[in-house]
Amino acid sequence: MGQTSGTTAGGGWGKPALRHAAASPKLGSMPICPACERETPPDFRFCANCGAELPPSPRPREVRKRVTILFCDLAGSTARGEAVDPETLRRAMGRYFEEARAILERHGGRVEKFIGDAVMAVFGLPVANEDDALRAVRAAAELRAAGAPLEMAVRIGVNTGEVVAGQGETLVTGDAVNVAARLEQAAAATEVLIGDETRRLVRDAAEVEAIEPLELKGKSQPVPAYRLVRVVEGAEAFTRRLDSPIVGRERELQRLRDDFRAAVSERTCQLFTLLGSAGVGKSRLVAELLTEVGTQARVLRGRCLPYGEGITYWPLVEVLKQLDADPDDVIGSAPTETQLAFRRLLERKAAEQPLVVVLDDLQWAEPVFLDLLEHVADLSRGAPIFLLCVARPELLDERSAWGGGKLNATTILLEPLREDDVAELVERLVRDAPLDEEARRRIVAAA
Repeated sequence: MGQTSGTTAGGGWGKPALRHAAASPKLGSMPICPACERETPPDFRFCANCGAELPPSPRPREVRKRVTILFCDLAGSTARGEAVDPETLRRAMGRYFEEARAILERHGGRVEKFIGDAVMAVFGLPVANEDDALRAVRAAAELRAAGAPLEMAVRIGVNTGEVVAGQGETLVTGDAVNVAARLEQAAAATEVLIGDETRRLVRDAAEVEAIEPLELKGKSQPVPAYRLVRVVEGAEAFTRRLDSPIVGRERELQRLRDDFRAAVSERTCQLFTLLGSAGVGKSRLVAELLTEVGTQARVLRGRCLPYGEGITYWPLVEVLKQLDADPDDVIGSAPTETQLAFRRLLERKAAEQPLVVVLDDLQWAEPVFLDLLEHVADLSRGAPIFLLCVARPELLDERSAWGGGKLNATTILLEPLREDDVAELVERLVRDAPLDEEARRRIVAAA
């Protein structure tokens, strides 16, 4: 089993899955004739079926979005072209660009265009993700590594900023694009340079070295830049603050406590699903519970990945490794075999000590993994198992009946904190740091 840059999982465990959280929508769908309701090619003025005049196509709406741009160029390709047969060079470049497209799309990027021996990709279109910058940096690290076996030295620039993109169009424009291209041009062979905003967004997941600010063409001031050293495998883009006392979540915390105690005292499996939008405080609430019950139960954790290859049972593999179990002994050739083996393993371990199994980002789980969890929740007997599932509300879009009809299942939705709770939280976080009233007001409004 392997994991590449903390984002892809491989191996023989279940049917491999490839999911892009930012998959492109269908572009250029054909217009419908208002008279006969048949599709007609978009460049026709009259319906190809009934001859009725078609209404003019609406102009694409431009949108402003914050995205991360990646430029990758093959360093020294011109000089190499003088020394290598053109057909040999073409085949080598073709293999690299085929690999580059696969890497970029695997990390959720959209390839905008190939320009000679360079490629441009955008992370954050059409759907933005909170980790777009980290995805781009991980892709950059893989692109650099992929060039070595093919004897291709690459230079890469990554930058984050606001761009303008036409709805249904592929081309994005803006200063962020220009800076990304200039960073790539300033990079040395095998070097990845990232902009200041990108560095801030990946500060806890990437090791970088500051370089002298760059004098870039078209920029009036020197531009801060950083050399990427490595990406920390499995790390999140930035570390969450969990050192402040919890605020405004006493009722939800009590419900978690009650269901955990029910699992222990009644020796049953309890399925608890904590729903909430990104940043609303799910992780903080879970951390508070685990602090309280950590001495009473064995805590196991698994995380569903938003994209990657072979991710179907990735969170299961994480849990099995914490139990010192060989995944090949549990994950069978059929889902029913895996369900039975995993349930029996949990029951044996829970007989020794109560288990708390925390499964993060369940909205990204594959259906077969959701089936596995429901099997455990429905059929486990005589074993104190607390399945704590953490997800965004999109989980219910994929599995509307999740937890429904089960006497041992609880689902709660975390609502945003009340304004007075937010104000108290700000006070506790800033402590004695100076913060004027206008900044405080803006923070409370944004939160």
